[in-house]
Order: sequence, then structure tokens, then C-alpha cells
Amino acid sequence: MNISFTKKQEEYISRQVASGEYQNNSEVIRDALRLHQIYRDKVVADLRAEIEKGIDSGPSSRSVQDIIESKGKTGKSA
Repeated sequence: MNISFTKKQEEYISRQVASGEYQNNSEVIRDALRLHQIYRDKVVADLRAEIEKGIDSGPSSRSVQDIIESKGKTGKSA
């Protein structure tokens, strides 16, 4: 496997190893991937929970046009 990093990323990895927290570059990358997986799993779980909340709330009495117009007026999600 061949992976390319930007100069900034390489410098970050080197700083992490130099700090003594990691023994080598591979440890930094493995930790980053582990944290990324945790983050992605949480994002997916949160989205699924929001979808379920929407499904469980039942049909809305508002039309799509009502929702679009309310977003335009308040600038916030309705």
C-alpha cells in the first residue's frame, strides 16, 4: 500500500512521534484511522437516530412548500 501525505500532514505526524506519544509514523496513522472509524460510526448512528425520529413522528400536516417558505423566512430549519 502506498499512501501520500501533504507536507503539513507529514510534519504533523513527525511532531506526534517526536512528542514521544507514538513510537513511529505507523502508530500515528493507525490511531488516526481508529479515531476516524469511531467518528464515522457516531455520525452514522446519529443520522439513523434522526431518521427514526422522523419516521416515528408520523406524517406532517405541513406541505413541502410550507417548509421551504418557513426556512426562507427564519433562516433556521423548521
